Amino acid sequence: MIRMRAQGLAMGIVLAAIAGAPTLAQKQTPPAGGAPKAFTVPAHETYTLANGMKVTLVPYGNIPKVTVSLALRTGNIDEVQEQLGVADITGELLKEGTSSLGSKEIAEAAARMGSTLGVTVTADETTVAMDVLSESGGDAVKLLADVVEHPLLPESELARLKTNTLREIAVAKTQPGQIALARFRKLMYGNHPYGDVLPTEETVNKLTIADAKKFYAANYGAARAHLYVAGTFDAAAVKKAIAENFSGWTKGSAPVEKAAAPKAQRILDVTDRPGAPQSTLYVGLPVADPTSPDNVRLIVSNSLLGGSFASRITANIREQKGYTYSPRSQISSRYHDAYWVEVADVTTKDTGASLKEIFGEISRLQKDAPGAEELKGIQSYLSGIFVIQNSTRQTLIGQLRFVDLQGLGEDYLKNYVQRVNAVTPEEVSATTAKYIKPELMTIVVVGDKAKVGEQLTAYGEAGK
Repeated sequence: MIRMRAQGLAMGIVLAAIAGAPTLAQKQTPPAGGAPKAFTVPAHETYTLANGMKVTLVPYGNIPKVTVSLALRTGNIDEVQEQLGVADITGELLKEGTSSLGSKEIAEAAARMGSTLGVTVTADETTVAMDVLSESGGDAVKLLADVVEHPLLPESELARLKTNTLREIAVAKTQPGQIALARFRKLMYGNHPYGDVLPTEETVNKLTIADAKKFYAANYGAARAHLYVAGTFDAAAVKKAIAENFSGWTKGSAPVEKAAAPKAQRILDVTDRPGAPQSTLYVGLPVADPTSPDNVRLIVSNSLLGGSFASRITANIREQKGYTYSPRSQISSRYHDAYWVEVADVTTKDTGASLKEIFGEISRLQKDAPGAEELKGIQSYLSGIFVIQNSTRQTLIGQLRFVDLQGLGEDYLKNYVQRVNAVTPEEVSATTAKYIKPELMTIVVVGDKAKVGEQLTAYGEAGK
């Protein structure tokens, strides 16, 4: 009882102090931010081996670590419809042993360097990477070379990897966000590889070790490879390791160009989830790819419209209306391809109203240029996160990989902040009118069809 009274007295003192504090102090605004600073790409060296493999060395930072990352121009883009999932299975098999090392020995070798060996397969690229202590840079190069040049691809591990993949597919099919994304991409890209977000159970079950080996032989090789080394490292030792371990790699075939032709079309697609308390929305259309002169203007326009916490759509359907908690828009890009999409999980009863507000904000920005202060805030935000996106070894490599994949040239990163801050209010409005057109948007809704059907009549006849 004494302790409780003491606590009550202390709380009273605190509240009295707060009550007596000057009101003015509570309303002080933070000082204005400084002018955005241009990003300086760290000095780096890029060269090409005789077999066609590219190498980029980036001395960066003071921490005694180095990231060694091999990017290969192959991924789901190289799969055929009958073998969806083979790129991912092949990537996983890389870690299961080489002609000289077993899977356990690979893991132990990576651990001795203070790392693990990771393989990531995306639509356009497969990366094999390690982040190791600086003294192990050369050894990491050697291990990566062994893994990608001499993979065992053991049949003994295939059943386990297929089971894992089937489990991931089953889980994804229960998630409304994954369902909506899969429908959105299929409607936009059709039978192009970009239209397949997930493999099917049928194709995974049919995959054989011969399929994986055939995929590897057709798509892995020096001509499709770019090795990035970033961090603190002994350049001479790393160069020597690269020459000794990668120069003998077979050149292989060049990347196969499979240009996408996404559809800009007004279509309403509804997947029924009876009893769902929310509707998941994917609303978007194809836009100019990263090589376009309009690319940066699109990035700025998207951030102001729906691509940041301070964006208009977010302020509208989250802050003002309370229809959703975390809406977002983005420009999603692949190799020489991109689309704009707004994604939101909205309350079922507000599904139609949410679409109305999204399209309303687009129309408003098309017709009226934003104010200078509003645009300045978005530009400062983009300038700031760009620095963060280049602040680690891994993110810096990611930026360089993006530039190299798209063929943007080194000036893209160097001039990015300057170009962002050169966009005018009138250009934002004009860019939105040029590309973000509601009448050509694919609208995907995953929710309770019985409750949202009437709300959606203004947007077309629901498919499915």
